[in-house]
Amino acid sequence: MSPSEHLSPDPDPQETAEWQDAFRALLQAHGPTRARQLLDALVATAGAGRVGWRPSLNTPYVNTIAAEQQPVFPGDLAIEERLASLMRWNALAMVVRANQAYGELGGHIASYASAADLFETGFNHFFHGRTNAHGGDLVFFQPHSAPGVYARAFLEGRLSERDLLHYRQEIVAPAQGARGLSSYPHPWLMPNFWQFPTGSMGIGPISSIYHARFMRYLTHRGLLDCGGRTVWGVFGDGEMDEPESMSALTLAAREKLDNLVWVVNCNLQRLDGPVRGNHRIIDELERLFAGAGWNVIKLLWGSDWDGLFARDHSGALVRALGDTVDGQMQTFAAKDGRYNRENFFGQNPALAALVQGLTDEQIDRLKRGGHDLVKIHAAYAAALAHRGQPTVILAHTKKGYGMGAAGQGRMTTHSQKKLDADELLAFRDRFQLPLSDEQATGLAFLKPAEDSAEMRYLRERRAALGGPLPRRESACAVLPVPALDGYAGFALQADGKAMSTTMAFVRLLGNLLKDRTLGPRIVPIVADEARTFGMANLFKQVGIYSSVGQRYAPEDIGSVLSYREALDGQILEEGISEAGALASWTAAATSYSVHGLAMLPFYIYYSMFGFQRVGDAIWAAADQRARGFLIGATSGRTTLGGEGLQHQDGSSHLVAATIPNCKAYDPAFAGEMALIVDAGMREMLVDQRDVFYYVTLMNENYAQPDLPIAAHTGVLKGAYRFASLGPEGGEPVTLMGSGAIFTEVQRAAEVLAAEGWRVHLCSVTSWSELARDAQAAEAEGRTPWLHTLLADTAGPVIAASDYVRAVPEALRAWLPPDRRYRCMGTDGFGRSDTRAALRGYFGVDAAHIAAEARR
Repeated sequence: MSPSEHLSPDPDPQETAEWQDAFRALLQAHGPTRARQLLDALVATAGAGRVGWRPSLNTPYVNTIAAEQQPVFPGDLAIEERLASLMRWNALAMVVRANQAYGELGGHIASYASAADLFETGFNHFFHGRTNAHGGDLVFFQPHSAPGVYARAFLEGRLSERDLLHYRQEIVAPAQGARGLSSYPHPWLMPNFWQFPTGSMGIGPISSIYHARFMRYLTHRGLLDCGGRTVWGVFGDGEMDEPESMSALTLAAREKLDNLVWVVNCNLQRLDGPVRGNHRIIDELERLFAGAGWNVIKLLWGSDWDGLFARDHSGALVRALGDTVDGQMQTFAAKDGRYNRENFFGQNPALAALVQGLTDEQIDRLKRGGHDLVKIHAAYAAALAHRGQPTVILAHTKKGYGMGAAGQGRMTTHSQKKLDADELLAFRDRFQLPLSDEQATGLAFLKPAEDSAEMRYLRERRAALGGPLPRRESACAVLPVPALDGYAGFALQADGKAMSTTMAFVRLLGNLLKDRTLGPRIVPIVADEARTFGMANLFKQVGIYSSVGQRYAPEDIGSVLSYREALDGQILEEGISEAGALASWTAAATSYSVHGLAMLPFYIYYSMFGFQRVGDAIWAAADQRARGFLIGATSGRTTLGGEGLQHQDGSSHLVAATIPNCKAYDPAFAGEMALIVDAGMREMLVDQRDVFYYVTLMNENYAQPDLPIAAHTGVLKGAYRFASLGPEGGEPVTLMGSGAIFTEVQRAAEVLAAEGWRVHLCSVTSWSELARDAQAAEAEGRTPWLHTLLADTAGPVIAASDYVRAVPEALRAWLPPDRRYRCMGTDGFGRSDTRAALRGYFGVDAAHIAAEARR
């Protein structure tokens, strides 16, 4: 039975009243702690008696922190309110100016108008910048509120007025002596400013959780003390509908991440309308987070409501607020004081009596909690003081706060980008801004004198907290990479030994983990497939990270490959969550910037469940300038025969090629793979370039040749001449192949050579790198590597891979015009069958390749 299924009518009201009186007496005499103990005991007793009852996860629709529990506000409230008003105006002026001049640029006013006070309280009292004494907090900013962050940077002197005039004009700005300001937080576009990309909804929330967990990982492994640092996330209530926003909530609670604070800006409105028009999103989120194990702080009503609640002896106000659905609450936000007096407080005499002494203007100015700096500070302070759980603050705000008839609480407010003269003057008056009519209608930017009280206060508060934010840093010590022969000699000189490239990689990784300098910085990451990829030997070698160690004796404890969890374990095994594993990878891959400590993550996964499944998160990692390896194992459409359609990848290299700072390779042999990994490590850890590598591996065992030194350059550029077969004067043909299909291409070459063809066989390690080089060469006026590769060949060029034809098609524009170019791939859906049957079905086996050459 749920709490709402009360017995009606109460069979013994007197007994009920006696129980209630007794509980009130205990609470008054012994306080909340003892009251909670008693309630816990009663719940346990009810459970033992199989009563079938559990307490509601919803609390009354009031602030969690009572007025008498609030700490004294430590700042200058008047100055902070003036500063928040300045930020709101400059953000508004920036967006409206851009759209008056260029109507197509877009931008958002209403989101920041609702979140300004949430941001400003953090900036003035809580968000730490990185210093020698403090490692700095991590702050994930609500993306649609970016104009407000720019507005603060303008007052801080980090951005100029000319920069503000080039909001969303990143191409033309440099020519006009300005810095273009990106639409949302984008580290790739503003590498010294934004730290985390949050513009793709849901990516910021899950990323913040795994960053907080990664900080614990660094601390527990003794690599970096992250104590005293907090991960803050300011997100929207509509964003909570994204699966990524909710998917890792239980992990945060399970790991007791009390270094994580979310502020959910509950302005009740999405882009098109209410988040939950017929319900209350704050109630829903309270249940969600409380059920997931989070500490929930509701920040609903401002200080001017305290008197109303204090006079509400009958509970009429609490009941009325709890019975008002969000769609109606938005209507109240959009209407004036007279409407609210008549339609909300006019619902019954008890409510009407509460506001009898208030004017319509006073009713109109009743603040929601997310607009009250004192209430916000109390909630933030309580969140930081809480231990053992992550905290979410559900902050009730008005979308378009202060925009009046122009947009406050209106369905169209998210798209509001222009205001007329009367609306601008009304906004000025609402926030008492020092602007003349001409300045207001002309959208003049406001910046107080450098020696004004506001500017001194602004600088002093940020100086006390470690300097301005957001601020991205990239200074990081070089991390040496061991000599290639030392850890990968077995792959370079394979001497025909049969193995899969997956097996070779795991052996290579194990060797790297033994290196005293680099080894501790490696972060192996798997979703739930370590045994599948032959990585079980690493369980004993480096252990699996657990924040509580291992509290059980594993079933396979006597095995050489037994499962081992440890506080200082190195492997991050994330369970069946590709999104979680990728978020872990991103945290490690950006550690050089976020923490000033270079780490080297290897995320190993079924290649089908990478770019296709979490491609948006990979794109966000690229924006964040990640450095690390994505390892797509059991890759290709025909290498994982029996698994069938959902597991067979034919597109990941096509998608990878669209990401500018991703270098994608599909090596056929262990030596190629080793050389690529080595080059990647040196590029990212020694040269410190903002790139990451995608390398596909296969589970098919075949003979591995030695890799000659002469081939090294070609391997990294994307292709090299593997062999030339057949008589010198034979009919010429060039066969190009990659990854899993190269052995088929090799067999086709042997068949053709036996028939008298002169076959030039090229191993392609990266179709996309070959294409990028050709494109760059065209722009630079040099010879592409592809032309060098084909310089002494003739006849048709046949290209085959285990991916869709569009992958090798990327080279067509740069093939010599007199050469027939035929691409063979695995377009279409996969099937379950043997490798041989699959390759015949898709037409990429040796017989089909040879037949194509004979055409």
